[in-house]
Amino acid sequence: MDIAMEFFYGYDAGKVLMARQLGVRRAVTNVAPGVSVLPPEVASGGGYDFAPFLKKLEMFEEAGLEVSVIEGPTPLEKTKLGMPGRDREIDVFLGFLRLLDEKNIRTVCYNWMPVVGWYRTDTDIPARGGALVTGYRHEAGKALPGTEYGEVSPERMWQNLAYFLRAVLPAAEKHGIRLAVHPDDPPVESLRGISRVLTSFEAFKRAAELVPSPMNGMTMCQGSFVTMGEDPLEVIEHFGRLGKMFFAHFRDVRGDRYDFEETFHDDGPTDMYACMKRYAGVGYDGCIRPDHVPAMLGEENEHPGYTNLGNLFAVGYMRGLMEAATG
Repeated sequence: MDIAMEFFYGYDAGKVLMARQLGVRRAVTNVAPGVSVLPPEVASGGGYDFAPFLKKLEMFEEAGLEVSVIEGPTPLEKTKLGMPGRDREIDVFLGFLRLLDEKNIRTVCYNWMPVVGWYRTDTDIPARGGALVTGYRHEAGKALPGTEYGEVSPERMWQNLAYFLRAVLPAAEKHGIRLAVHPDDPPVESLRGISRVLTSFEAFKRAAELVPSPMNGMTMCQGSFVTMGEDPLEVIEHFGRLGKMFFAHFRDVRGDRYDFEETFHDDGPTDMYACMKRYAGVGYDGCIRPDHVPAMLGEENEHPGYTNLGNLFAVGYMRGLMEAATG
């Protein structure tokens, strides 16, 4: 188990330096920005130009950080919705897996939330000392207009996930890339008419068995399971013992799936030390990163949940828990 930090908004030299000063050795980043569609006749990467992504990997390497997880792979909107064009998206994803194999990056975190992904109705809720956190109020969420895709049923979402996994897991096994699906966040029944299906412990058991493969696993996002009303210790134990927990987000929330807000890592309802001990107890050997941190004194909150001072606090807190949990 090793602490990682996320870099989702381009290459942030200041945040990279902070990670190095904190002793963090691993980075989590995404493909975007910079992935551009090319005409098939000139494409070398399945229709995508991965040069900007490769440049970003090179910059991390030169800075002394190892990119260990890609969280936010190539676009899969048509695939999630079961629309024409999904096979082309899948071809690009297969090329992406080949590239990751060449770069020795072994984990991809993806989600199954088309159109409306990670979503909050509020991004500046005052928390301890006036720090700002994000939150979700379902009454406001229900008032959102529908999308151009109309109503998308749970059955269709499950069918599309099975189609995707059947298409990509043989390549994932060949290249040794673990696919770690993330919970729907917020884990409500639907948003803007699009069903959300990865919203419970039982749903994740179903997803793990949907297409059997050692590369078909999950991202243990603690806060998501807390808002579902699930026991994170039980979830860690189950998927950790199965060897299906490939990546972890360490965070806490106060409330339930219909009304919640993020907290400082030491200020929520969950026994975070017990969680860290459980990771160690099941022999979890992947990356664990702080997630959805508060915006603290002097920060502009431009990217809610992903500010630097909140990460600074979280990494220190996590390192202390980890040392205590592992003896």
